[in-house]
Amino acid sequence: MVTVAPLPASASPSPAHPARGPRAAAVRHLGPNWYASVMGTAIIANAGAALPVDVPGLRSAVTAIWALSLVMLVTLLGARAVHHVRHRDQARAHLADPAMAPFYGCLAMALLAVGAGAVLVGSDWIGTTAAVALDTVLFTAGTAIGLAAAVTIPYLMVVRHRVQAGSASPVWLLPVVAPMVSAAVGPLLVPHLPAGQAQQTLLYGCFAMFGLSLLATLVMLPLIFARLVHDGPLPLALTPTLFLVLGPLGQSTTAANKFADVAPGVLPAPYDQGFAAFAVLFGVPVMGFALLWLALATALVLRARRRGMGFAMTWWAFTFPVGTCVTGAEGLGGHTGLAAYDWLAVALFVVLVSAWLVALVQTLRGVASGKLLAAPR
Repeated sequence: MVTVAPLPASASPSPAHPARGPRAAAVRHLGPNWYASVMGTAIIANAGAALPVDVPGLRSAVTAIWALSLVMLVTLLGARAVHHVRHRDQARAHLADPAMAPFYGCLAMALLAVGAGAVLVGSDWIGTTAAVALDTVLFTAGTAIGLAAAVTIPYLMVVRHRVQAGSASPVWLLPVVAPMVSAAVGPLLVPHLPAGQAQQTLLYGCFAMFGLSLLATLVMLPLIFARLVHDGPLPLALTPTLFLVLGPLGQSTTAANKFADVAPGVLPAPYDQGFAAFAVLFGVPVMGFALLWLALATALVLRARRRGMGFAMTWWAFTFPVGTCVTGAEGLGGHTGLAAYDWLAVALFVVLVSAWLVALVQTLRGVASGKLLAAPR
């Protein structure tokens, strides 16, 4: 998911009304890919909330990280609002750029991830009522934006973008994976709705978004793998985006397990128990493929690193997608009872936190130096 910067956005014409002031100029090249940093931070809290080990202080630590993700989200929403008001030409250029446009899916996933964290850990600090209210707002907005992106971006790819042969990228998954994030976090709100039609509608709606995103991913994945086989490895700066493929895999496994958690008492028999069987029958093979892709992507990243791959915002792809595999493994551990999945979740969580720390520190350095906010070369 997540998510993460693509190739530089296409050059855009000079604005008819140049922005005035250093603050406005600083956000001219702030693209939607920056929401990946919010996703990558929020997933630390979401994954750490259900980690199957008792680590002293872990709950407080992940709650603090969730609070940080909320601050990052509010700050970035404000900066992007200035971007759209002061730099409309650049905003249109981002949407017209086939390398940048898919990142509009990151906005939806950032909203959804922070909202889920409010219920999972944020309630410790702000209370259950406030947490549910915040998640309701962010889930509603994130789902609406995600569904819009899942239709609009592929439409633009077909009728407006001029996509070159051999340019398929894992970035293409971002718009279509956003509804899967809604499917995975929506069940958190089901217990807080009136029993009956309201709960069932939300649960079945999440299941529909699960299918929407899963089938769209199955359309995209062959294109991505074919591009790798026929045209070789991705450019160095884009190589970390290979981890984005883990997003729909880990998130779909997480969603299947969340359905199984809330279905009893919400859906009539035999569907209430059917979701428990589905969680295992679907999640186990998909997690197996996720581990295969993780190994392949890691090998290609190490190859790129040896060839001089430096830091770019694409490094945020090492966070959110890995985090979805953590939550997927946690769910499978609960439904299968296998300790192997518990240990897998712990190992992936260590990788996730390590990647997050590296990406966060390097991003802060890039912002302080001005390199990450400079015009693309």
